[in-house]
Amino acid sequence: MSLLRSVAMLGIADCWIGAGLIRNAVWDHLHGFCVEPIAGSDVDVVYCDLRDASLGRDLTIEARLHDEFPAVPWSVHNQARMSARDGSVTYHNTEDAIRDWPETATAIAARTIGDRVEVIAPLGVDDLVGLIVRPTPAFMGRLPIYRNRLASKGWALRWPKLSFMEA
Repeated sequence: MSLLRSVAMLGIADCWIGAGLIRNAVWDHLHGFCVEPIAGSDVDVVYCDLRDASLGRDLTIEARLHDEFPAVPWSVHNQARMSARDGSVTYHNTEDAIRDWPETATAIAARTIGDRVEVIAPLGVDDLVGLIVRPTPAFMGRLPIYRNRLASKGWALRWPKLSFMEA
């Protein structure tokens, strides 16, 4: 919650913590493990602002977050820039971008608004809570990238109840 609150304090519209931090916490919980960040994993802060998609802005936001939580490996990415980098259609908001992330279980983000936690999961949460790893529709045409990600992550060793699929 402290990380979510820090991101909310940035005052950036459509700004979320997404991907691995949330996915890993859910998988840890469902495996009966203590829920804590995995050493070496970053905290993905994602937002979508078409007005300023510069890398410099992301680095400034990272530095601000690092000042508050120096031990946290922040990774800030304006999804408006990611669409150009990935050759995707322009994302109009963070939810559009999340839909194109590699795995359905990773396509989730959360933020706080006041005392409330808001979650977006444009592809649903069934795979996440069902311990299923599969490519998003956007990655069906990029299966070699998906397979390489799986090979590099070591998820099967950490979370043995996971099922891996390609469709």
